[in-house]
Amino acid sequence: MVRDMVKIDEDLCNGCGVCIPECHEGALQIIDGKARLISDLMCDGLGACLNHCPQGAMTIEKREAEPYNETKVMEIMVGKGINTVIAHLSHLKDHKEFTYLKEGVAYLKEHADSLSFDVQQVLSTVHNGGEQPATRPTAVKHHAGGGCPGSQERVFKPVAMAQQNTVSGASELRQWPVQLHLVNPNAGFFQKTDVVLAADCVAFSLGDFHSKWLKGKALAIACPKLDMGQQEYLHKLVTMIDEAQINTLTVMIMQVPCCSGLLQLAKTAAEQATRKIPIKAVVVGLEGDILQEQWV
Repeated sequence: MVRDMVKIDEDLCNGCGVCIPECHEGALQIIDGKARLISDLMCDGLGACLNHCPQGAMTIEKREAEPYNETKVMEIMVGKGINTVIAHLSHLKDHKEFTYLKEGVAYLKEHADSLSFDVQQVLSTVHNGGEQPATRPTAVKHHAGGGCPGSQERVFKPVAMAQQNTVSGASELRQWPVQLHLVNPNAGFFQKTDVVLAADCVAFSLGDFHSKWLKGKALAIACPKLDMGQQEYLHKLVTMIDEAQINTLTVMIMQVPCCSGLLQLAKTAAEQATRKIPIKAVVVGLEGDILQEQWV
């Protein structure tokens, strides 16, 4: 059948990965440094990923494609957990795809006994436009209007003074500039050293960023969602690895979906570089906790 499908211009795509979390159906993956549509079956053709591509590499085209199957998509969604299911159904609701939405809800109700989460909580959250019920304060809140979930407003309770770690007020920054657009990848402070590549918001979220994460390292900061010209970022990271011969690269990102593009950029640079270096991925929670820390 002929229907709307996402089309990716490979010449424009730089593999940043920003589009990946915006496709709630999981139809996109980064393969060989480019975003690829891996399944006609899973692409709903609504184009939620389009406006999140910083390179403008995505459009919608009409072409022959396998019919979209909401039931088969739900079979994949439920394995990814409650938050992914909520995001998927909210995505359908936002685009007024009520037929698919009913099919997805029917699937959840039919399989409620075998799922690892509360189906009624999912339905209440989607119905309320992304607001989790007040009786479940620990659940993650999701955006409702089709905008970036990373820009959702949140207010945090202050941590009691007795619970706070003592943080030195001394800066551990040992160079300038730090913005990735401005730094010289062959600068002396990058030569044969450990480097932290941090999303712009990380240092504002971590109270011990300087004392624990930056000390003794060179720094570069970037925003994978707002910064333009990320092909230049890729080139600079490759240069740091091959020519400046950095020792390690610690990539620190926030938990919001759009931030994952920075880690993907670092991975792509590592694949393109001739030298091999260890890369550590650190995911920072919105309230300043470390959600994940691992070598990738």
